[in-house]
Amino acid sequence: MAEEKLSFQTEVSRLLRIVANSLYSEKRIFLRELISNASDACDRLRYEAITEPGLIDDDPEFRVRIELDPEARTVSVVDNGIGMNREGLIADLGTIARSGTSAYLEQVSGDEAKDMALIGQFGVGFYSAFMVADRVEVTSRRAGEDGAWRWASEGLGEFTVGEAERAGRGTTVTLYMRDGEDEFLEPAGLRGIVKTYSDHIALPIVLADGGGEETVNEASALWTRPRAEIDRDQYSEFYRHVGHAFDEPWMTIHWRAEGVHEYTTLAFIPSQRPFDLFNPERKHGVKLYVKRVFVTDDCAELVPQWLRFLRGLVDSEDLPLNISREMLQNNPLLARMRAAIVRRVLGELAKKAEAEPADYAAFWENFGPVLKEGLYEDPDNRGEILKLARFHSTADGGPVGLDAYVERMKEGQEAIYYIAGEALDSVRQSPQLEGFRARGIEVLLMTDPVDEFWIPAVGTHADKPFRSATRAGADLADIAVEDAAESGEAIDQGRIDSVIAMFKLALKDEVKDVRSSDRLTDSAACLVADEGDLDINLERLLKQHGQIESGFKRILEINPGHDLIRSLAEAVGKGAAAGRLSDTAWLVLDQARIMEGETPPDPAAFSRRMSEALARGLDAG
Repeated sequence: MAEEKLSFQTEVSRLLRIVANSLYSEKRIFLRELISNASDACDRLRYEAITEPGLIDDDPEFRVRIELDPEARTVSVVDNGIGMNREGLIADLGTIARSGTSAYLEQVSGDEAKDMALIGQFGVGFYSAFMVADRVEVTSRRAGEDGAWRWASEGLGEFTVGEAERAGRGTTVTLYMRDGEDEFLEPAGLRGIVKTYSDHIALPIVLADGGGEETVNEASALWTRPRAEIDRDQYSEFYRHVGHAFDEPWMTIHWRAEGVHEYTTLAFIPSQRPFDLFNPERKHGVKLYVKRVFVTDDCAELVPQWLRFLRGLVDSEDLPLNISREMLQNNPLLARMRAAIVRRVLGELAKKAEAEPADYAAFWENFGPVLKEGLYEDPDNRGEILKLARFHSTADGGPVGLDAYVERMKEGQEAIYYIAGEALDSVRQSPQLEGFRARGIEVLLMTDPVDEFWIPAVGTHADKPFRSATRAGADLADIAVEDAAESGEAIDQGRIDSVIAMFKLALKDEVKDVRSSDRLTDSAACLVADEGDLDINLERLLKQHGQIESGFKRILEINPGHDLIRSLAEAVGKGAAAGRLSDTAWLVLDQARIMEGETPPDPAAFSRRMSEALARGLDAG
């Protein structure tokens, strides 16, 4: 087949532009990424060979070679792993099959140091080669196949693919180094990079420079070493290898389980939130090994979905090497390992929350919304997750835990109050919170979609029920207003009753009821959900996702102490024109809708009523 010229996927082209503009301080990582990919290729073939030993009969010893040719100005990374065929080269090197990639790349910051981390987000560190090379060639032959293929590109929007020659299986990545990158054409420079970034790779990494060959790494599995012999830098580099990441790990969890069943776990929590963390198709990043042999990176039974931000591996001494996918799904040992991983991670997080609350708050900001999924999905661990949960609230002082919230509840307060919405700024300004603030009652601010689902599942904490501040049942009458000042004029309840009757007559079936409010101090009116109806924010979420077409009618609460309501009461008492009163009632309702972030259902009618009201006000002035 003749050589074929193809174009990169749009997202790949964007990533390559980021690479081309990256800071030179980052360029040493190109070798780390290529060695990591080579190691992964060997791991995958080693596992395939368990059931198909003929794949490695001719070359059973796995290794990675770095071949240096200063005269040709090339550096090649060679492996004898699983290799790629034509389709694999195009799919793996020409496209990024990750949902949300395009939208995420639109948000790059313009800061090259930060944007470089995007490469790790997509698991495509191969492209870092273009930081130091003006041309990259990849020659590969898939294990078990006869033909080899060559992929080549200068990183400028196109690549070519054609037939090639290769003596055995595996992949050779050859970099034609740019002018000025002479440090990477020196054996000492390459040796130093391997020792710094890839010493943990559990395969021999051989450096060949024409004058001889030498193995330049320790070539033992890092996770099998005692923790006392591993320093922070070694853990960090292993995290970047196993997680294909560029950031530092926020937490490292390394332990060995001994007894009836033996296994080692080396897990990391990232310091940065992956861009696709909330993609429904996203999987956890914990690999399964058996006796140091890679088995799979797609074992849903190993870690629950609500810990999908974890990176690392579990190495079992007891599972059979040839374990099948079906056996994994129903394996009791795997279930016990999963339970132990969950307990250990939650325990380490609890220690961190106690010892370093500020640092823990940063973790919660990144991964709290995912961890809260466990409150809904995992009743067995619900209590431990609740202890870890942190929430913004109407009180000053940063995120608060539920135990701390209960300790500072007001006398007479019987519930844990919360308000749910899409953004902190909007829920902080909600009129439903006015009465709570006036009484010094703290309200938790819930802005994650999962909050609407775990709260009904949990129900209570410390024998205190969760209660939405946007429900009619949020009774504040039994708690006194702090620093209440005497109003200049007493409220005539009879007139307020007349205003309520007028609202009901004007609005008819548009609202479920009209009531006087205890919760309002500054606003004229607000909408609340009746007991038993969907919470306002939950209804909005379900509508956005097409789960419901029409919502529940709401209760309109009016503030009897507000100047507008007092003026209406006076107008009703004087027998004002019914049409004007009706228009005002509709304006108050639409105003309440707007404060909830909703659009009036009849914008034209709202505009007409508003214009007429303004005109009357100007005439009166």
